[in-house]
Amino acid sequence: MFERLFGSRFALARQRNGPLVEERRRYLMHCAEQQMARLTLRRIAVYTLVVANALRLANRPDDLITRSEIDIEAERWANRCPKPRSAWLFQNRWQTFRGQAVRWLTFLGRLEPLSAVKRPYAKHVTQYSDYQLQERGLSPQTVAYATRTIHEFLGQAEETGFRLKTLSVAQVDDLLAKKVHDEGYARSTIHSWVSALRPFFRFAERHGWCRQGLAVAIMAPRLFRHESLPLGPSWDEVKRLLVAADGDRPVDIRDHALLMLLAVYGLRAGEVTTLRLNDLDWEREILTVPYGKSQRPRVYPLCRPVGDAVLRYLREVRPRSDRREVFLTVVAPFRPMTSDALGRMVRRRFHALGLTLPHYGAHALRHACATHLLAQGLSLKEIGDHLGHRSPESTSVYAKVDLTALRTVAEFSLEDLL
Repeated sequence: MFERLFGSRFALARQRNGPLVEERRRYLMHCAEQQMARLTLRRIAVYTLVVANALRLANRPDDLITRSEIDIEAERWANRCPKPRSAWLFQNRWQTFRGQAVRWLTFLGRLEPLSAVKRPYAKHVTQYSDYQLQERGLSPQTVAYATRTIHEFLGQAEETGFRLKTLSVAQVDDLLAKKVHDEGYARSTIHSWVSALRPFFRFAERHGWCRQGLAVAIMAPRLFRHESLPLGPSWDEVKRLLVAADGDRPVDIRDHALLMLLAVYGLRAGEVTTLRLNDLDWEREILTVPYGKSQRPRVYPLCRPVGDAVLRYLREVRPRSDRREVFLTVVAPFRPMTSDALGRMVRRRFHALGLTLPHYGAHALRHACATHLLAQGLSLKEIGDHLGHRSPESTSVYAKVDLTALRTVAEFSLEDLL
């Protein structure tokens, strides 16, 4: 393996004669199987040798290495850079040493595991989350958000000296007010927090974990009628976005397919990133979205322009992989895209156009899709079915949109967009 990466006989000798040569060779083979570039593999080979020497791994074969020890050696390595030393160069060397060390030692099974964070009332929250998933049938994303909110709230309560068993409405109000005054939370965010906390406290009351009547007494800040109006880009801006992404670079080909799915079908980021290869029926030209927020599968006709964009990505860009997810990263190691990565991609491309928008993430395209369909004359029921809404109330918010103003920027059909 080293022979493929190093042409200099001196560099090759250092790699062959260094400590833990077989462990380093095995890790390089593993990285090569992830289709990493040759330059990346050379960098890994250099740094694994540096890490092995710095941490004296050969002299302590049975020791687990702590992250604090890695940080100390990373700082020593970063301080060896030539003077004058820039902050950027120091940070880059420190992060590279630490990242390579953590990944290699994890592969070898020699990294000391992180101690589990002890959360107050963790069993209570887990029991409640299981109830939300199994009994109420809520989506994992919804339950995950509620779980994070409850953990953060109960952790803050515990730090303040409050206890769940004796928690009062006044104490809950104090904690929420602190989020506003000290941490700058918006009223809409506190409203979302209350929406997550109330069901938990109702569940806690039934199990005797807290005082009776606590849930109903928690008051959310008032949100005004038009405050939650969903705002997305105009369709002219959506078309500009699609045209800008319609290039020949691998990243453009992948992003164009992603943007088409978001804009035409109004899919959520998580629905796009979890699409699997068998969700595309090419013979019948059908797209199936199996797991949305409503936990009900949705079936769409696969529009030809969207299908062509996805097919081009699959044929020209998508790397060979055992993963069944449709969209993978374009840089090795190849792994499924995350919702966060998709959101960052959409924001980056909107900003590149120099647009001024109220929101820049992937969900803005979902709102744009809904308002365009409304402008085209579709009913709220039809729009709700298209977006996968469980409740008509979720779609009724689009009735607030000024149709007259929208029609001035939406004088084209869905086929015109494609």
